[in-house]
Amino acid sequence: MALAGRAALRWGARLPSPCPAAASLCRPAGLPAACQRPYSSRGKEKLDMSTYPVESIRNFSIIAHVDHGKSTLADRLLEITGTISKTVHNKQVLDKLQVERERGITVKAQSASLFYNHEGINYLLNLIDTPGHVDFSYEVSRSLSACQGVILVVDANEGIQAQTVANFYLAFEAQLSIIPVINKIDLKNADPERVEKQIEKLFDIPTDECIRISAKQGTNVEKVLQRVIEKIPPPQCNTADPLKALVFDSTFDHYRGVIANIALFGGEIEKGQKIVSAHTKKRYEVNEVGILTPNEQPTHKLYAGQVGYLIAGMKEVTEAQIGDTLFLYKQPVEPLPGFKSAKPMVFAGMYPIDQTEYNNLKSALERLTLNDSSVTVHRDSSLALGAGWRLGFLGLLHMEVFNQRLEQEYNMSVILTAPTVPYKAVLSSAKLIKEYGKDQITIINPAQFPDKLSVSEYLEPTVLGTIVTPHEYIGKIITLCQDRRAVQKDMLYIDENRVMLKYLFPLNEIVVDFYDALKSLSSGYASFDYEDAGYQSADLIKMDILLNGNPVEELATIIHNDKAYATGKLLCERLKETIPRQLFEIAIQAAIGKKIIARETLKAYRKNVVAKCYGGDITRRMKLLKRQAEGKKLMRKIGNVEVPRDAFIQVLKRETDK
Repeated sequence: MALAGRAALRWGARLPSPCPAAASLCRPAGLPAACQRPYSSRGKEKLDMSTYPVESIRNFSIIAHVDHGKSTLADRLLEITGTISKTVHNKQVLDKLQVERERGITVKAQSASLFYNHEGINYLLNLIDTPGHVDFSYEVSRSLSACQGVILVVDANEGIQAQTVANFYLAFEAQLSIIPVINKIDLKNADPERVEKQIEKLFDIPTDECIRISAKQGTNVEKVLQRVIEKIPPPQCNTADPLKALVFDSTFDHYRGVIANIALFGGEIEKGQKIVSAHTKKRYEVNEVGILTPNEQPTHKLYAGQVGYLIAGMKEVTEAQIGDTLFLYKQPVEPLPGFKSAKPMVFAGMYPIDQTEYNNLKSALERLTLNDSSVTVHRDSSLALGAGWRLGFLGLLHMEVFNQRLEQEYNMSVILTAPTVPYKAVLSSAKLIKEYGKDQITIINPAQFPDKLSVSEYLEPTVLGTIVTPHEYIGKIITLCQDRRAVQKDMLYIDENRVMLKYLFPLNEIVVDFYDALKSLSSGYASFDYEDAGYQSADLIKMDILLNGNPVEELATIIHNDKAYATGKLLCERLKETIPRQLFEIAIQAAIGKKIIARETLKAYRKNVVAKCYGGDITRRMKLLKRQAEGKKLMRKIGNVEVPRDAFIQVLKRETDK
């Protein structure tokens, strides 16, 4: 017996572990989450979810403005329910992406299932932690579709901010139960009484319903869980109904294919069942179902009202469409309404730095847009930058985060062109109306901008912006808004110190640097949020950049007539700095139609042809200079100016270095 044991040790056979903890100690520390996942889901014992009937399930989200403590509150809730062990390292446990850790913001809504015993009854609480920035409001609205209530977190120091108002109305319109929570009461400057009055004035919620907590220290967090159970209703669904599951998020795993996050609105699902997608009509066999705690925890079955994940051998990223309905084979159901598709606010061209990387970038884009479905993708090509895509984003931060995720998760470096917004043109030319099949077209690329003669009017997108600021900065902020062609719609004092301003902005005026300008004017205290407000008529023009009289297609921009001169001058100056000098003179011009509005001249390299003249007649000197000038003139006629790719990147960079 001893010999057999010794031989087993010598050949590395695994002996039965004396305790479950030993198995976790064997796993190498510091492995990335992707490597640990197959380990954890295989090794864990499957849970029986039938012990949680619909009446003891609560689905809720945490919503708030940026940096008001959503992720910290989620950490404390996970600790109190025993989902994760209490350690000092529990900071932003649900923020799994590298970009979220680096920036300290939530980008992706993340879900986790908590088990909690209240008054002798075991409850299953499905929590979704949502982003707070305006660019990710689509994530919030999508998360709310899987919930029956929300925890609205407000900072006791900052008070109500612009995104607090926007998120409250998202939950209010979805008719969800709202639990107001005032966080950070441990701060020196915290004023919970003032915040309670703000909540009562703006949202009509009585002050006695607000719970004062400190998520960092864990003060009163248990009360939040009790209020969730008492106030939020259980989901309205039945296990006896046929299976109806909504896909509200999905990720791609290299080994197991698509992992879909689902909310069950009826029936039950287990391994081995045949399911059908309402969107693609394809049939799959379920390989694994489970809940997120917040790591994957396999279960025997999932029942109506529960939220979990599903792996069904979906190999292609296009197969798990967010908003899709899954049902059992030969038991079709009416598909769920799904989600209103996100409306892109900002468009930018994306091109591979090297065209040989095109297919790799295409594959990376497909996988990343599966995880971030609010990005729209259209094929595009450019003479200077080659084949690429025109991508639509919900805002500038969304664009930066998407680019950062491409680099970090897929090791892809790309060229992003200057962001533009979608304009519209009402056509008056019968020929163009026949060609497009409609009298109104959307322009996302300046190259498609129709001539003024064939258009009755141009339309630009507008947004209704909400600014919440301390009253001492009102004057500066009103001046900034007027400079950006904004129209004031409303002005309301939330309390004696804070003011809420509402303005109608043209979208292209706020898309690049408005938020930064607002923050610097208000010493970082003002907050900004916006929502789509349709289109309005505008005096738009297309500005071309000419090099020696030849237009450069990639540098054409659509701009308001009032801003044309300043923008044209800036582009010409920047081009002069980046284009390499030639043996002939280069004229860099900004033009509107035939009219030149700005010009810079790049001088030619010149050989000193009169160096060999030492005295003698002046006519000899003039003759040599005249011959050189004629040669330069001929060279300019036949010489082409090729703008190097680096120069395009420098000129199209969003940041104004000046």
